[in-house]
Amino acid sequence: MIKVFLAEDEFVIREGIKNTIDWGAHGYEFCGEAGDGELAWSMIRKEQPDIVITDIKMPFMDGLTLSRHIKAQFPQIEIILLTGYEEFEYAKEAVRIGAARYLSKPISGEELIGELDALSGKIRERRQEREAAAKYAEEMRERTELDKREFFRNLVTGGRELSALLDDAGRLGLDITALWYNVLLIRISSAAHRGEERYSESVLTAEQALAGIAEEAGALLFDLSLDGKALLFREESEDALEQLVAGTVGKLKECLNAMERVRYFGGVGKSVGRISELPVSYTEAARVFARRFFTEKNEIRYAKGASDGEGSAFSLSAIDPAHFDRRQLRAFLDRGDAAETEYFLDAFFDGLGEGALDSMMFRQYIVMDTYFCVADYAEHELHRNRAEAGVHEPEQDALADPDSARTYVLSIVKSVMKCREEAATDRYHDTVQEALRFIEEHYAEEELNLNALAAHVNFSPNHLSAIFKQQTGQPFIKYLTDLRMNEAKKYLRSSAKKSSEIGLLVGYRDPHYFSYLFKKTQGMTPTQYRNAQGAEAL
Repeated sequence: MIKVFLAEDEFVIREGIKNTIDWGAHGYEFCGEAGDGELAWSMIRKEQPDIVITDIKMPFMDGLTLSRHIKAQFPQIEIILLTGYEEFEYAKEAVRIGAARYLSKPISGEELIGELDALSGKIRERRQEREAAAKYAEEMRERTELDKREFFRNLVTGGRELSALLDDAGRLGLDITALWYNVLLIRISSAAHRGEERYSESVLTAEQALAGIAEEAGALLFDLSLDGKALLFREESEDALEQLVAGTVGKLKECLNAMERVRYFGGVGKSVGRISELPVSYTEAARVFARRFFTEKNEIRYAKGASDGEGSAFSLSAIDPAHFDRRQLRAFLDRGDAAETEYFLDAFFDGLGEGALDSMMFRQYIVMDTYFCVADYAEHELHRNRAEAGVHEPEQDALADPDSARTYVLSIVKSVMKCREEAATDRYHDTVQEALRFIEEHYAEEELNLNALAAHVNFSPNHLSAIFKQQTGQPFIKYLTDLRMNEAKKYLRSSAKKSSEIGLLVGYRDPHYFSYLFKKTQGMTPTQYRNAQGAEAL
């Protein structure tokens, strides 16, 4: 219903307007009344009606002043001004304020209802427009998240000039201006199900809590990749930044430790004083973050030399060579990001203990054990022989010194990670092709969305969103919208069906939303498109 509020200081007129109209029968809700402008303003702020009917001459605050306040704070409210004076200045001021009607008293109930009906049509149309815009924004959120992920990648890799980054930030509605910055990388996973395509309710709850804590801290939250999230902290001084990070880390630990069936690991980078230095902060955070493969503990660690907020400095936990476990390497080959390879191997070698590779015998053991682990992964998981995977046997010079050993290990791990990405691309190709077939069959169903599609192909929504964009070059929602709009245009060109019927045939039950979306994406209404096509055929 359309809500109507009445401000009129003359009791008889106010009662007459209120009681002579059957508000409900005409589709209105009479939500309040006041005898002066000051009281009316307080009540209007609370009720937020759709239409305010107000007299111009009232005590404490007149109708023109009341109208100015209403339009300043609630521009969507329509105003009908009533007056017993035929003065041009009043009418001119009413127009300037933005009042919808300027009516002379006395006015009959029938006449007032006529004016209200004319206004209510505009109000309902604007309401539908706002609802359509909100729905469109929600549907486009997937596209925005992908753009934000790309923005963060550019921000922390130095892959884009500062002016372009600032433009991108403005377009995405992100404020990245500050004097000091730091980065936190964090992965939350299920303690019951480990695997990138498994997504439990406990993880979803934990990620929602993470988002809430990040918002409270004023940190920007980004999807890091398929394997985590990133928080970008900003402050005006280094001390304030360190306090903010330490406080946020403390809240995260407290929150996540209280959750069952949740595992987490985080890495905090180095505070930097320029946007252009964010790659340094990110690199330090990534080095620490790569250590998640070497522990089962729930932790958020700091880069070397930074405070953890609890009065202790970060130090690497030594891995006893006698208990060296290749499962750590296997876990990285399964789930790690290729971009993390060097960070992972730094942690791997550092964990062996200082000077461990100086021993020729132990160096041989590490190199050969790594070789067999990587070769086994290539053959049994990627179904590639060692030569195809670039896993060549170590030459004698690979064992000559610690640096050579490191270089050799890095080369074969990088090679097999590249093969893994190629194999994943092939597998993802099949998955996306199945997704495209499903879209083609179900695009006319309004319930089709990213979550439904992800459930069909057994992927998490975030994972599917990323690979769909990677394989098709566009986000799922844009692909689906383009498909639906193209089908709608076919109907508009070849049939006499109404716009509302066509919207239903292509997946939009709400005709107003279909019309809004068609105009938003095609630059004209469905009717204008049909007329233009008809004109071209002549």
